[in-house]
Formats: sequence, C-alpha cells, structure tokens
Amino acid sequence: MRVGVFDSGIGGLSVVKSLLSHKLFKEIVYFGDTARVPYGIKDKNTIIRYAIEAVEFFKNFELDLIIVACNTVSAYALAEMRENSTCPVIGVVEAGVLATANALKNKNSTILIIGTKATINSKAYELGLNAIGYNNLSAKATGLFVPLVEDEIYDGEIIQATFKHYFHDIKSPDAVILGCTHFPLISDALQNYFGKNTILIHSGDAIVEQLEREFVFTQKYEKPELKFFASENPEALRKIAKKWLEL
Repeated sequence: MRVGVFDSGIGGLSVVKSLLSHKLFKEIVYFGDTARVPYGIKDKNTIIRYAIEAVEFFKNFELDLIIVACNTVSAYALAEMRENSTCPVIGVVEAGVLATANALKNKNSTILIIGTKATINSKAYELGLNAIGYNNLSAKATGLFVPLVEDEIYDGEIIQATFKHYFHDIKSPDAVILGCTHFPLISDALQNYFGKNTILIHSGDAIVEQLEREFVFTQKYEKPELKFFASENPEALRKIAKKWLEL
C-alpha cells in the first residue's frame, strides 16, 4: 500500500515514525505545509482551503490512503478532504478517541485534552468522548508547544516554564490526549511533569490502532520508500526527518 501523510508542518513525522515501526506500508509520501504553519490559529474556511489543496497535491501520486496527521485539519476539514479525494482519508481525532477508550476502561477517568486553539475550540475530542460515555474531561489550548517543537526544543527551562504556565492549576489526570502531532516530540518531558501514572495518548500509535482494526495488512515492509515534501524549505524537513526517524 502507498499512503500519504499530511500535516501543517513537521509534527506529522511522529505519525510517520509509528507507521515505520509497524512496517505497514510499501511507500510513504509526506507533505508538510511548512510555509503556513501553524494551522491552529487560522479560521475554519482557511483550514478547509489548505486541506483541499493538500488533497490536490497528493493526486500526483497513486495513493491507497491519506492520513491527516494534523488534528486541526482532522477536526475541521475531514469531510471536505474526503469529498475531493480519490482514495480513503482518515484523521487522527477519531483514532485518538478510540485509542483513549481502549486505554481507559473506567469511564469516570479524568482526561486532559491539549492541542492548538482551533482544535480545542472545535470540541472534536470532547464530542467524540462524550458520545461513548466519557464526561470527566478538561481541555487546554497549548499552542506555544508548536513553535517550540518546530525549533527542536523538546525539554529544558523554556519547556518547563511553558508547562507551568499552562498546567499550574491541573492535577495529574488519568490520561492526556496529545491533540497535536507536534506534542509527541515533548512526550518524555510531559510524562515526567505529570508522572508515570498518567497515560499519554499519542496520535501515531492511535492511527496504527485504527488502521489495524479497519484494514487487512498481509505483508510487512522492512524498508519502505519515503518521500518528503514541504511547501517551504523542503531540505530542512528532510534533515529533521532523517534525525527524528533515524534514517
């Protein structure tokens, strides 16, 4: 199978890493809209327009599936992408909701959702979790994490100060949904901050769970072909991909 992975920037590489570790695809085509990141501060119509443009880009390849790694796009533009795509399109929000349900059997568990302003304002995670009986929820827009990750700052004084800024009034929840694909890059720091008893729900792992539930994979691909594209400075994206994915 050939899959396209779309993200607003470099954060979707965390999803690619999960796909690689499970050896599901023969070819992975990644497109990061690095010229216009972050999406989380943009209005709905702009997000939809950018998402449709990504679908048009992927039509240059014979893909079997498109994965929308960007939570903001998954929350606002999945339907429009599906209408314009010639192959199935799946997003990380639905996958994250299902992964949370699998991880937390107690529906009274405390769940913190973090993401960009647009993702949090969409209430997509809350609506999805409410629909299956989870109501002990809180949500926090933590958009500052995106530029920090884009600058390859994953821990240290700046990250810790940002944690205190956002989470000073939050007790350690049972789970934290990392509602932005940039956030798994700071997952070690988040785990240390909240403690080992807090479960972190990772978009990449959630997508793999959903893929293996919905599709039949008959072959493992040890060395898939990887193609990386960006709307701005693609060489910088490829350099980061080589580092993050240990290529």
